[in-house]
Order: sequence, then C-alpha cells, then structure tokens
Amino acid sequence: MMKSLPVLVALLGLATSAIAADRGESWPRWRGPDASGAAENSAPPVSWSETENVRWKIEVPGAGSSTPILLDDRVYVATAIETNRVKEGSQEIPNETEQADSRPSDSEARPEGERRGGRFGGRGGRRGFGRGPAPNKYYQFAVIAYDRKTGSEVWRSVLTEQVPHESGHNTNTFASSSPITDGKHLFVSFGSRGVYALDLQGNKQWEKDLGTMSTRAQFGEGSSPALANNTLVVPFDHEGESFIVALDASSGDERWRQSRDEPTTWATPLITEYNGRYQVITNGTNRVRSYDLDSGDLIWECAGQAQNPIPSPVRYKDNVIVMTGYRGYAIYSIPLSSKGDISDSDQIAWIGDDAAPYVPSPLLYQGQLYFVKSNNGILVSRDAETGEVIIDENRINGIRSIYASPVAANGMVYLTGRDGTTVVIKHGKSMEIVATNELDSEIDASAAIVGNEIYLRGKHHLYCIAKD
Repeated sequence: MMKSLPVLVALLGLATSAIAADRGESWPRWRGPDASGAAENSAPPVSWSETENVRWKIEVPGAGSSTPILLDDRVYVATAIETNRVKEGSQEIPNETEQADSRPSDSEARPEGERRGGRFGGRGGRRGFGRGPAPNKYYQFAVIAYDRKTGSEVWRSVLTEQVPHESGHNTNTFASSSPITDGKHLFVSFGSRGVYALDLQGNKQWEKDLGTMSTRAQFGEGSSPALANNTLVVPFDHEGESFIVALDASSGDERWRQSRDEPTTWATPLITEYNGRYQVITNGTNRVRSYDLDSGDLIWECAGQAQNPIPSPVRYKDNVIVMTGYRGYAIYSIPLSSKGDISDSDQIAWIGDDAAPYVPSPLLYQGQLYFVKSNNGILVSRDAETGEVIIDENRINGIRSIYASPVAANGMVYLTGRDGTTVVIKHGKSMEIVATNELDSEIDASAAIVGNEIYLRGKHHLYCIAKD
C-alpha cells in the first residue's frame, strides 16, 4: 500500500544533533554524524580482503556488536569481557566457546522469517534462544580506546563487573549499545548494568543505575542513548515498567522521565531540531512518539508500526521516517510539525507496507532510503520525499542474512552480511554491484566511515579498511 500526500518542503535538515565533533573526521555515534548512515567528504575503498586494503586488524577482547565510534585519532569500542570469576553459589556452566560449539547456529536453528535479534546481533557464541540459564560468571563492562593509525590499545576503562541477569538471544551480546561523544566526553549505556560518562582519557565522570530490564523472551538489550544540548536521552522499554529518561550530560542528574506504554524495544531515539524546538523521536510497537527535549512533554504520537521495533528513525527535510519489519512491515513518513495523535490521519506524508527491515536501520543518502527486507539480503530503495519505490526487492548476490545497517560514502552504498561479506553498490536508480568483499569474521555491527577509512567490527576483531 502507498498513500501519497503533500510533503512539507523547507530547508534541508539532515543534521539532527548538537554534537560538537568535526563531521569530516568523526563518527560520533550510532549511524554517524547525521544519524543517517552516510559519511560526506569521505572516500573509503570499495574493494578489500584479508590481504588487501587492510591497514590493521586487531583482536578485541570480549564480545560486543555495537558500532565503534571515532573522534580525532581515537577509535572507541564498548565490550563485555567474560571473566573466570563465578557467582557464589552457582553451578559451573560451559563458557561461551563451548556453548557455541555444541549448539546449531541461528540460521540452522530457525527459519529466516522467525529469526530474532536486535540491532545488537553479533553471535556472541553463547546463550540459546532466551531459554538457556542466565550466566553465572562476572563480566567486565568496558570501553577501550584504540589508536586510529595503528590499532594499538591506548587505554581500557572497566566501568563495572557484574553477572548478567538474563541469558539473551544467541545473536545478542552484552555490549550492544553504541557509545556516543559530544567531542569532550564519552557516554555509554550498558542498560541494566548502568549508564556511564567518561572523559577522553577513560576516567569515569559519573554513573547512573536505571534499574533492571526484563526483556521479551530474554532477547537482551540493545538501544543506544542519544545526545543533544548537554542532555543524554536513554530509552528503557522492556516487559516491566517502561520509560524514557533525560539525564544532565555533565552530572548524570535526571532532568525528566516519561512512562511509556511499550513492550521491549531496541530502537535508538533520534533527536532533531524543528522550528527552534528539539524533538526526541522514539519508535515503539504501540506508538511512534515525539517528546520535547527540554521538558519531556509529548508533542505527537502515531500508531501503525509492527512488533519488535529495532530500526532507528531518520530525518529527511521536515519529516521523520520510521520503519519496522517483524511480523508485518510498516514505513511512515511523519511531518515534524505534527501535534497530538495523528494515527490514521491525512497528516502522514506517506506510508509503505510491502517491505521493511527487522534488525538493520535504513540508510538515508542523497534523498534515497536504502534498506533490506526483514533480515534478508533483499534490497529496497525508496524516494525519501515521496515514498516512491526506486529499487524493488532486488536480491543482493553474496548476502543471505544481514544485521548490520548499510552505510554510504562517495556515491557508494556498503551492505555487510552476517558472514562478513560486504557488497558495494553504486548509489542510483538501479542496483549496480561494484565489488563483493569477504573477511574471515562474522559481522553484525554496523560500519563506521571516517575520512577515507571504513571500520568493521567482527565477532572477535576490528578492521581498519584503507587503501594500501
């Protein structure tokens, strides 16, 4: 179904957050400088392998499928490192590697349409489909800084050591939330293990305990925080009392909190300015909602999404586009000028319901939306302004299953499958494959592009892809 209505036209507003980092030399958060997945003024390689155009490859301790972020000469990675320390009174259970060796993979165990995960992905090599025992070992929840030129570790900050209370989906990790920076500090959410602020030398500035999540079927956690105007916004949707909270980025003090009638959600909020007012836009199974960043007041809401929201919203001009793709498909383009409940109203600019992503977020690049159907290697592209289908369900040869979100730079779109294969296509009206690149690593984390480099985080390794 497609419903076309007049679209409000105004100044191009792709910038969505007041992050004080240089756009040309940073990837300061999940989905990049403009929260779109695109990197302007960058030209990374289009072809590589384990022996070609790899500036460095390093082993990252622990497990995590969050996106690495970059600022100046540093790469920052969040990770959860399993220790040998066993919780008192618990029985010994197999470690992550032993469990992975004795269990079928996600693709073997479940049909494609029934696979579950989050933007978190990452086959951490542990835990069954929300049915296994909770871990009995302590994990170190840490942020690691690497030198951008060499990949050498600069510092490691262990923020807390805890035993996770849920097993999590076998494709999830305990470090699924991406860090974010304002150019002076780092912020990272480990969900039930706390929210933390660090300086750029790795010193903890403050921490905030928001409670314990009870996620759907113990799938695990994965939403990343959002940041603007010295305000850190953290979503906390789960099977208990869901809420969204705004914290003072300088102190961690709570500025406001709003209860949410939502089950577990993995989508990351989008903060964007419209007519002098910053809106916090969050997806949800029941409603997409926009909150005032300063007060937390509800600005508008809209029903119509599918279950298990994971893709993050993107902004095009004066509209925000939200989508979901689990047990149904929904894409809505909603004017930022909306007020109140606009469900089923003519205020909605356009709607698509024939294909949408489940785990990956969409890419917005030069007026086009790129996304996959569910978690499959099937590409769709729409005109961001009208919703018109440009590329209609075209299979991506070389990619079967995908969790990582697409990225773009220099007229190219990069799509990375779960087996480590990245297919590069030309931006345009048809799907023209430029290169197919294979790495010896499972990849569920979304890529980061800075300058002429692309950073790919695999199951155990981090790659800097750059021209030899």
